[in-house]
Formats: sequence, C-alpha cells, structure tokens
Amino acid sequence: MYKLAQLLYLMAPAYLANMAPPFLKYWKGWNRPISKRWLGEHKTVGGFALGVTVAIGAAYVQSAIDWEGSLVSYDNWPLIGLALGFGALGGDTLKSFFKRARGIPPGESWVPADQLDFVLGALIFAWPWARLDWSDVLIIVAVSFVGDIAVNQAAYRFKIRDTGW
Repeated sequence: MYKLAQLLYLMAPAYLANMAPPFLKYWKGWNRPISKRWLGEHKTVGGFALGVTVAIGAAYVQSAIDWEGSLVSYDNWPLIGLALGFGALGGDTLKSFFKRARGIPPGESWVPADQLDFVLGALIFAWPWARLDWSDVLIIVAVSFVGDIAVNQAAYRFKIRDTGW
C-alpha cells in the first residue's frame, strides 16, 4: 500500500494537469483551439497552458511538503512539474490527433487510449527524474485506467464534462 501511495504521489501533478482543462469551459475569455482540423475544437491553447501550469504548481506544493517517501527529489520541482504537465497534455493531444486521423469524433470513446494517453506521456517525460521499474509502470497504468474512468464519470455527473466515458 505504501508503494501505491508513492506512485500516486509521483503522478499527482500529471493527474491534476489532465483534470484542469475542462474547467476552462467556464471561462468566457480567449481560449482558441490548438487546431480545429487536426485535434478538434475542445483541445485549446488555454486548456493546455492551464494543465501545465497546474502540474508545475502541484510539483511546487510537493517540494514544500518534502515527503520522505517521495520517489523523486523535488529540488528540481519546476522541471518535474513541467515534464509531468507537458507529458500529460502532450500525450492527450497526440492521442486526439490519432483519433481525428482515424475519423473518431471528439467526445466519442476510444478505450484504452482515452484513459492512458496522459499517463504514458507523463511517464515518458518524467523518466529522467523517476526511474521506475516495469512493475511500478504497470501499477500506475492499471490504477490510472480505473481512476480515469471513475473521475470522468463524476465530472460528467457534475456537468464539468460533456461525456461520461
């Protein structure tokens, strides 16, 4: 159970980065799509920037907490937050590109890519700081898959997201 807590703590900035962009639908300011043609209208510049910013902020909070059980040193918290945030949002954006290329419309489910895109992106970008073994990666992937479904269902019920998958 302790190892699970360590892995979730490591991934917290990526999880928060992935959850942040839908909240911008409440912001009436400028938030243009990154590319309507290649990604759809819901992948926005503001959402991407917010997600990365939230991840950096979460890494800062983790550096202030300075938990002994942490799997990484948060001495480089800005880079760790940037890596986890950019990796999470980059993975999600890349998956959206492939969804559009396959003709899958925005909002339609594409399991398991929809649940794991941000996780794999975050893990790839965080690799220099978090040397995980394969069992750690498998635990993160399994927990993230189930957790993503649960969080998306809750967000749908609270009308934060338009789809419940």
